[in-house]
Amino acid sequence: LFIKIFEKVAEDFGAEYLAQGTIAPDWIESGGGIRNRIKAHHNVGGLPEKMGLKLVEPLRDLYKDEVRNVGKALNIPKKIYTKQPFPGPGLAIRIVGEVTEEKVDIIREASFILEKEIEAAAEKGKIEIPWQYFAVLLPTKSVGVHGDVRAYGYTIVIRAVDSIDGMSAAYSKISHEILQKISTRITNVLKDKVTRVVYDITNKPPATIEFE
Repeated sequence: LFIKIFEKVAEDFGAEYLAQGTIAPDWIESGGGIRNRIKAHHNVGGLPEKMGLKLVEPLRDLYKDEVRNVGKALNIPKKIYTKQPFPGPGLAIRIVGEVTEEKVDIIREASFILEKEIEAAAEKGKIEIPWQYFAVLLPTKSVGVHGDVRAYGYTIVIRAVDSIDGMSAAYSKISHEILQKISTRITNVLKDKVTRVVYDITNKPPATIEFE
């Protein structure tokens, strides 16, 4: 779908090229040849063989830390080249299982709260801002309570990691105080839609950074 949209927009603008931010971990993890496929990346295995745009990937053989060094050398503003990674397919990739409009609304709100709280804590010097931090919506529901009323809502996972090149990562040691504030805000705002918030303390490996 995103390729069809790109082609439609490209046609409207008379564009000939599709420039992607593909980096080394993308095609390494996507497998091929003697490499085992760890996970699919939309910008590697998701492109059709026949595409109306010429593909340009200037960063293909670089790792994330090397990309940031290039950005620094080119005098690109630091807030741009240090910006955390974000998946091409958008927030849908952070919904495990079926994607619905309701789930997209939930993960959008949870992500907004998480990012604002992490960034606010970093500005106050309470935390070193993680290399990447985001929310994930699990497909399972569990019982909760709001006031005196039973609720049956989804589980939100908080994922925050520290890394250099994206090939390996360690979960960020965020204080309970900050995690509790994030959890309270998410459950207060989303009420009966989210009844549980958990923190993922798994490194990469064995896990990957993103869930999908």
